[in-house]
Amino acid sequence: MKKIAIYPGTFDPITYGHVDVINKSLKLVDKIFVAISESNEKKCLFSVEERMAIVKEALYKDLKFKKNKINIISFNNLTTDICKKFKSNIILRGLRAVSDFEYEFQLAGMNRKLNNNIETIFLMSDVKNQIISSRLIKEIAELKGNINSFTSKSVIKALKKKYE
Repeated sequence: MKKIAIYPGTFDPITYGHVDVINKSLKLVDKIFVAISESNEKKCLFSVEERMAIVKEALYKDLKFKKNKINIISFNNLTTDICKKFKSNIILRGLRAVSDFEYEFQLAGMNRKLNNNIETIFLMSDVKNQIISSRLIKEIAELKGNINSFTSKSVIKALKKKYE
């Protein structure tokens, strides 16, 4: 039986921290659905369509991930509903620092209450990626700073275009 995981988030934009979680996840599961949230409390810089295009270009073109291992989807419902739709009982979540843990712990508990067959797997990004956040990358890009070590070429290009 294939192990399928859902990796939900806004990915506004995708960072090397996200990529790190994907790389580590591929050692544990057979297929990952990178699920890009349409409706979120966060105010996103990029539309969901833009984020999907950016993630596809970053993962498939820049970083050469295999399409048979990673699918990019969007969603506007519960993560547990996405799990059911794609026959997954695994939710992937990345942790950067202790400050992430409390929120992620509550989210995992709530998802477990909604569907007790679902397990949340927390993965730490490598130390070099733990400081990276989409919010900080956007801020640095807006101020014309160098973000080359935080994300892929296509993401950098999209950010530069957005802030022209």
